[in-house]
Amino acid sequence: MAWKLKQSPKVEKIFIAPGNPGTAEYGENVNIPATDILKLADFAEKNNIYLTIVGPEDPLALGIVDEFQKRNLKIWGPVKAAAQIESSKVFSKELMKQAGVPTAKFETFTDYSKASEYVEKHFHSRSAPIHRPLDQPINGHATQSIVIKASGLALGKGVSICETLDEAKLALKNAMVDKIFGESGSEVVVEEFLQGMEFSAHAFCDGKNFKMLPSSQDHKRIFDGDKGPNTGGVGTIAPLPWVTSQMMEQISSQIVQPTLEVLKNMGTPFVGLLYPGLMMTKSGPRVIEFNCRFGGPECESYMRILKTDLFDILEACVNGTLNEINIEWHPTYACCIILCSKGYPGDYEKGFEITGIEEANKLDDVIVFHAGTIIHSCMIVTNGGRVLGVTATGDNLQSALDKAYSAIKLIKFEGMHYRKDIGAKSLALSTNNLAL
Repeated sequence: MAWKLKQSPKVEKIFIAPGNPGTAEYGENVNIPATDILKLADFAEKNNIYLTIVGPEDPLALGIVDEFQKRNLKIWGPVKAAAQIESSKVFSKELMKQAGVPTAKFETFTDYSKASEYVEKHFHSRSAPIHRPLDQPINGHATQSIVIKASGLALGKGVSICETLDEAKLALKNAMVDKIFGESGSEVVVEEFLQGMEFSAHAFCDGKNFKMLPSSQDHKRIFDGDKGPNTGGVGTIAPLPWVTSQMMEQISSQIVQPTLEVLKNMGTPFVGLLYPGLMMTKSGPRVIEFNCRFGGPECESYMRILKTDLFDILEACVNGTLNEINIEWHPTYACCIILCSKGYPGDYEKGFEITGIEEANKLDDVIVFHAGTIIHSCMIVTNGGRVLGVTATGDNLQSALDKAYSAIKLIKFEGMHYRKDIGAKSLALSTNNLAL
């Protein structure tokens, strides 16, 4: 977002908190954690910041927008009550039920014993006491799988797809007893497993109006073929060749609009970026979860194809004038491939020197965005699980992917890991015109 805002003739200076070596190219890094709300508000007041833009979910869940608004500081993002759509999966599922939004059948639990008893019934009797048996054929395929989600924020890692009773009980124990997600796992959602093609929708919102972004697709699992544990996202493509304008209209009218209406009627109108994670099933789109900010690494791909001045869009969201601007997109495709540390999303080491970023950036249509990096002894070194986002654009999706993978060959750091099949499923679906 800093890269895109830097291009605006209306933006004089950008401050990024806490920032990294990449953001330092577009503005001034400020050594304040994203969750230190009072210090951030003090900084905004002292430096006469015109507009504060909230990227990650944690400060939104902590109420950064509420604090800034109390001080009459202009800020882009939802208030704490509206941000519950991401910070509490229980709140989100109940809101979906109230709005009539299509989603997986579910039950919620705060008691480990009751949750454990519930999943035992599912796996032993192949049924569960919800609206219909969980093993009833989903999209034409019988399944015993259920999904267990920590209700609170868990950096994208709080979701377990369980195919056996042992897996389900372990997921419940990890979340509710061992507290591997902290208090985020004190309450869990147990829901049916949806089959289909997973993808993302995003919408800019100003509390009254909203405008849809193009479709995109994240890749959550760490290994090729969608294997291994869930991550915060290791690669995206946008737009999707197989998502039609009719599909997007259905998502707009059946998911985004009713959700925003319920939030507005609750007295918490949503301002910022609403991001429903979706599954395209044979019965149509179903919401897997809601997020209250840009997906990462979806944002990187979106910024590469956004034509309209980002500052104008964000300002219109805050001012409630989103209906007065026309948002344009370049007629190209974009991808973002994440280079990860060895071991992510589990334990990993930091501090390995990174080389080749400058060479990669010299390639046509390629931009490398920093994520988990830091400068140490005049070197750029790894400082996180997701280290770099290699983006590229092209006239078609395959072209964009080819450019990104060519750029990756120039970058090196010890233990570097990345998926080699980003976009493959969507390309196959598009190329072969497969029916969902």
